Amino acid sequence: MAQTADTAASAHPAQPAPGGGPATSAISARPTGLRPGRPRPRRALLRKATPWLFLAVPVALLLTFTYTPVANMLYYSFTDWDGFSPDRKLVGTANYSELFTRPDLFRVFFVSLFYLASGAVQMVLALYFATVLSFNVRFRNFFKGVLFFPYLINGVAIGFVFLYFFQPGGTLDSVLRLAGIHGEHLWLGDPKLANWSLASVSLWRYLGLNFVLFLGAIQSIPGEIYEAADLDGANRWHQVRYLILPGIRPVVSLAAILVVSGSLSAFEIPYIMTGGSNGTTTFVIQTVKLAFQFNKVGLASAAAVVLLGIVLVVTWIQRILVPDEGVDLT
Repeated sequence: MAQTADTAASAHPAQPAPGGGPATSAISARPTGLRPGRPRPRRALLRKATPWLFLAVPVALLLTFTYTPVANMLYYSFTDWDGFSPDRKLVGTANYSELFTRPDLFRVFFVSLFYLASGAVQMVLALYFATVLSFNVRFRNFFKGVLFFPYLINGVAIGFVFLYFFQPGGTLDSVLRLAGIHGEHLWLGDPKLANWSLASVSLWRYLGLNFVLFLGAIQSIPGEIYEAADLDGANRWHQVRYLILPGIRPVVSLAAILVVSGSLSAFEIPYIMTGGSNGTTTFVIQTVKLAFQFNKVGLASAAAVVLLGIVLVVTWIQRILVPDEGVDLT
């Protein structure tokens, strides 16, 4: 027995540890089946699942409050439902046919042209102020706050404020009298003036949003490019034409999409100030009235689907005409 133990000991001699430490037997150093530095299978699986665990809650909220209502709206658009009855009668494309064949329903699209024109003026003014205030101008921080402040005010509050502003003999008429223009005008009662008045309120409110978008894009252009332009003798107009406008082209494209979608979905200001009377009914106001005043949820859903389709088509056309590509100013 002693010889057998000595033979085993001689076959596996003790190996000295590095640095003069105690010897370690080769038997204790036998590999355990896992490679050094390789994570365990359970830990590797947890690492792969961690991003999906973080995404689970926002994806669930997105499905619950965005895609599921859109799918229901698409389904309701093919039904004749009043919003209360448990029975939903399928009518196919009858709601869409009614929407495009009744002039009184389709005419509201032309009201959006007033807001589209207002949005175009708004983009020009926002780009002008953003360009001017991006340079070293006195009191520029004060003017930045003045321009952005209207966007922070609630739309309902703006509607009530401008109700008094546009009253016959109100603030606007008083200012005009100081300029020598006398008389009381029906700014919200005359169909020829009402939509222009509402569009001007929309311009005043959303000017700050486009201003901030353009200002941030202009300030993101490296300052070294401006310094090089100054050394080459470029004046302010040359910097605007050859540096600023090409550099903020993606942001201008985004602002154009927001203007088009906003002109089609105008709701707060005309609903508060006129309720859609005197020819100021927008597409969204009409949709709300169809659903909650006339209990035609199916027809209102079809109108909402058409509005969504128009916005998607306009965005697609805009992406084709102005592709989102990188801008290299160097």
